[in-house]
Amino acid sequence: MRAARLIRMALLLQSAPGLTAAEVGRELGVSGRTVIRDVQALQEAGVPVVAERGRAGGYRLAPGHRTRLTTLRPSEAETLYLSGLPGALRDLGLSDAADTARLKLSATLLPSLRAAAESSVRRFHLDAPAWFREPSAPELLPELARAVRADLAVELAYARPGREPGPARRVEPYGLVLKAGVWYLVGRVGDAPDGAGDAGGGAGEGAGGTGEGAGGAFRSYRADRITVLRTLPDGPFTRDPAFELAAYWQEQRARFALSLLRAAVTVRLSPEGARRLPEVTDRAAAERALAAAPPPDRTGRVTLDLAVESEEIAFAELAALGAEAEVLAPPALRTRFARRARELAALYGNEPEGSDEPEGPGPGGPQPDLSGSPRP
Repeated sequence: MRAARLIRMALLLQSAPGLTAAEVGRELGVSGRTVIRDVQALQEAGVPVVAERGRAGGYRLAPGHRTRLTTLRPSEAETLYLSGLPGALRDLGLSDAADTARLKLSATLLPSLRAAAESSVRRFHLDAPAWFREPSAPELLPELARAVRADLAVELAYARPGREPGPARRVEPYGLVLKAGVWYLVGRVGDAPDGAGDAGGGAGEGAGGTGEGAGGAFRSYRADRITVLRTLPDGPFTRDPAFELAAYWQEQRARFALSLLRAAVTVRLSPEGARRLPEVTDRAAAERALAAAPPPDRTGRVTLDLAVESEEIAFAELAALGAEAEVLAPPALRTRFARRARELAALYGNEPEGSDEPEGPGPGGPQPDLSGSPRP
């Protein structure tokens, strides 16, 4: 554990010299006192870490010293080779750059590590798009990616399905996110009206929404719904140093998922139904409902209130549990399940057409002779 942390510290000081003990500690998740001890350990191991005092001081490696990548373990080298999605890199126009980077990485690795890294590509393939959806890169995605990399503001027009494109607006593109095969642009806008941006356009398609930042609100846009894009010539914008793309996306994704759960149903579940509930509906909602439910009754069934998107979706989801789930409320949904139960009983209560055909081998029909000798 400590050995890996020491390697990370040496690489960190190589890439970002001048960090204070507190800054190094935040990056590595340790205290400042631990940083001081680790620096001493690196110095004793021959790594020339220099501590400079003063306002501009901090830790750095001695001039000319570099930590070589040959210290990578096989699993670390494999991780680097698998760190990019081939399709995503192609969509962003970075496939050639990724190939070149892999070649440079291979040239710096020991032969044993190079073989381990290259073999991982033959054994693992990362496929981001969801099933039954043909992936397609938005036409404007490479231009968006260039604006994101260069911190260049853009002017874009955006259209939701079935609507005319809205007016063009200025957006500072902070990042691109690939979610289930769909690309989203996360950007900061200073004057976006309510309703601008996109939360994915449907359940399960993605996350989005707004978040306040210095100088404007952050919003998410589906890249394939951007109809017009123009890079503005006013030079790079100043990024909000407190903004973290991954943290923003995780927060907005959770908020978007909760926003979909606008209805509630009361349902009684058998032990098997309770076990399978997270498999047929929103997992987080199911786990919250199960955790808040009272103890099971004498038959082992548990009654709980479940947050759902709508009664229509609840009907489709809970029907998958069959007799393991009994809807108690709302009354309209219980009536619908009762009607479906009667329809199924009528359907399966009669023999299907053609069932009067002669019976084949089996109970009630002539049995074949498997002895190998003719019957007397």
